[in-house]
Amino acid sequence: MSFDVNTPAPAAMAPADTMAPLAHTEDAPAEQRQVVGMDRSTQVAVKVENLDVVYRTSYEKVPTFKSALKRLGKGERVVKEVLALQDVSFEITHGTVLGIVGHNGAGKSTLMRAISGILPPSKGRIEVHGRISTLLALGVGFNTALSGTENVMLGGLAAGLSREEVNERYQEIADFAELGDFIDMPMRTYSSGMFSRLAFSVAVHMEPDVLIIDEALSAGDAKFKKKAALKMEELMGQARTMLLVSHALGTIKEMCNDAIWLDHGKLMRRGDPTEIVAAYLKHLEVGDDASAMEDL
Repeated sequence: MSFDVNTPAPAAMAPADTMAPLAHTEDAPAEQRQVVGMDRSTQVAVKVENLDVVYRTSYEKVPTFKSALKRLGKGERVVKEVLALQDVSFEITHGTVLGIVGHNGAGKSTLMRAISGILPPSKGRIEVHGRISTLLALGVGFNTALSGTENVMLGGLAAGLSREEVNERYQEIADFAELGDFIDMPMRTYSSGMFSRLAFSVAVHMEPDVLIIDEALSAGDAKFKKKAALKMEELMGQARTMLLVSHALGTIKEMCNDAIWLDHGKLMRRGDPTEIVAAYLKHLEVGDDASAMEDL
């Protein structure tokens, strides 16, 4: 099996990682990630098998001008390898809302980027059945020199829609974002809240089979959060598959019907969201209190 080169990558709505994937991943077999048309007869929406993602970055504990000159003269480069994900395996069926919890640096965002096709696996295999829409960082990926209207078109094309399909959805996207006349102004004039509303609106109106959201629901004012939650419930009612990363553990418990806990790149546990959140909080030794539910 091979990666479908005709399936557009959703990178336009997501930022690049600060560290580049390990160089040898460019030689990874093409079948490591496959995107295929949705077939509900299989019931599998996303399948991850023995996934490793390794980063490499230039590194020196105490960099000095003298040591830099020495390395330059010898043609040497200090490189540190970081194993961001280690042998992660799981699969989810269509209609699953999977919550992912873990501390900062646990590998949650790396996992989302790998499933989205932004990062190639260093080892292992990923299968995605259906169209993906990603919301990995609100507003990142928009061209701020362009208007909101033009960025709606860019986001739709990146999600694999035709111009005609984006035009059909445009008014619904604009109404949901509630930007008024600002929709036709350059996005460099937008506030962070306006970025949030438009990015979320674009992502959820692409009619995805698999929707990947990383921390998006933590942005915006109370009115927007309520509206976003209602939209998510609507998509859940349509049996859409979702992967949700959030430090708001209350959101994970309320919205998800399945959950996994990552720690230092390893899948520690999977199960009912309430049980996974409780185990995660116990591991952190903070207890099941209200502040922990919102901040971890």
